[in-house]
Formats: sequence, structure tokens, C-alpha cells
Amino acid sequence: MSPFIYLASQSPRRQELLKQIGVRYEMLLPAANEDTESIEIPHSNESAHTYVERVTKAKCQVALKRWKENELPWAPILCADTTVSLPGHSEGEILGKPTNAEDAARILSMLSGKVHEVITGVAVISKPEEPPLFALQVSEVKFAALTNEQINTYIASGEPFGKAGAYGIQGLASAFICSIKGSYSGIMGLPLYETAQLLARAQFHCI
Repeated sequence: MSPFIYLASQSPRRQELLKQIGVRYEMLLPAANEDTESIEIPHSNESAHTYVERVTKAKCQVALKRWKENELPWAPILCADTTVSLPGHSEGEILGKPTNAEDAARILSMLSGKVHEVITGVAVISKPEEPPLFALQVSEVKFAALTNEQINTYIASGEPFGKAGAYGIQGLASAFICSIKGSYSGIMGLPLYETAQLLARAQFHCI
């Protein structure tokens, strides 16, 4: 059994969560010339659940290729993807990372006063020649009704950028959240129960 795993994610929140359950990891990061953004472009009429599964597994393919090209010793590879969704909303099926302040305001206005889904896919490549083990975790988050001043102040903090749904539950936006149903760590970007289960199936035990 490997004493560590590879984490194919640049998210500091996922790094923190792995440390929380005692997982030793090494980063498997993209090269400077590697196109990682194109993977996350939604397909036409794609559901949020299908999107997250497709993107997570695509990240696995890219990470495995990265491992091979760098001729690294083998260890399980963990990939994840998170998106926010307002199911049934014509413009809110997939709410990814905001492109600018205006986009962040649009997304936060859509979430204001509503219940939305936070969908996180996590995958572990246990062996290079086998398909990844995969789990999908869905949580529900209820936002309070937000004023324009609250939205603008939050955007000015810089926190919405780089985060699906234009917010992070572990930051300032926690003041907007009335309730959650599901996995707090999943909403952060890595559902720890599902992650531990997948790692155990890959013969890597957290505790």
C-alpha cells in the first residue's frame, strides 16, 4: 500500500480537508502549458449531475496522463469537481465559477432567498489500468434573501472568485446560509465520508 496519494487539484480547501482525515498527499499539478479550463465548459443541455461526473472523470484522464509523463512512482490519484445548481431554473442548472464581478452578482442574486444544490464528484484511480472509482454527493443549501449592499460588499471581499456558485461556505458567506442538508465538507469541495470510502476501496485507509 502506498503511504500517500496524489491530489490532482489546486484547491486549498481540498488540501485542508484531506489533512483533516489524516491523508498524506503529494500534489499532481498541471504544467504551465496544460489547458485545464476547457474540461469545465458545460455541454449543451447538460444536467448538473451529469456535468460533475463527466468533468471529474475527465480530470482523472488528464491526471493519469500527467502521472505517466512525469514518470512518477505509483500512488492512488484523487480528483474532484464541484458545481452549484438551481434545478429547474433556465439559467441556473450549472452555476460555475464567476468570470467577473458582474457575473458574481448575477449568480448571488439568483441564489438569494432560494434553496440550491451543491454537487461534488470525487474519483480515485486505484490502479493505472482500471477505471476510476467514483462517488457523487449532493447537498442542499438555503440562502437568506440578500440585499444589493450585501452582495456588493461580499464581491468586494474577493471571496466569490474561483468558487462554484460564487461563494465559499467556510468564509464570509456563512452569514448568508440559513440551513444545509447533506455534507458540509462536500459543500466545501470534498465530501470526506465518500472520499474515505473510495480510498478504502483503493486499499488506502485514512484512519
